[in-house]
Amino acid sequence: MLLRLVIYLSILFLGGLIGYKKGIKKEISNKIDTIQIACLLFLLFVMGVRMGLDDKVISSFLNLGYQAVVLSVFSIIFSVIFVMFVTKFISKNSKQEEFSDDL
Repeated sequence: MLLRLVIYLSILFLGGLIGYKKGIKKEISNKIDTIQIACLLFLLFVMGVRMGLDDKVISSFLNLGYQAVVLSVFSIIFSVIFVMFVTKFISKNSKQEEFSDDL
């Protein structure tokens, strides 16, 4: 388990380093969005297959679905509230800076 975590973090770090140093050719860089979407769809497909093969997941699907809906709804609600709070805070600070610049 620890080895997998180290491998995943190493791959993440390596990708970040390559992106930061501009180590990717221009034609590949232009297709990054398409590559990301394809990898994401493949990952979702594999996750769906693994869930479908697990009998425990299938038998407790309604309970898991209920929990997922509750978690999703609360995540969305609190994300919207947080964004509204941060937006008001940022706009308030920018208005104060404009006012101080005018003086």
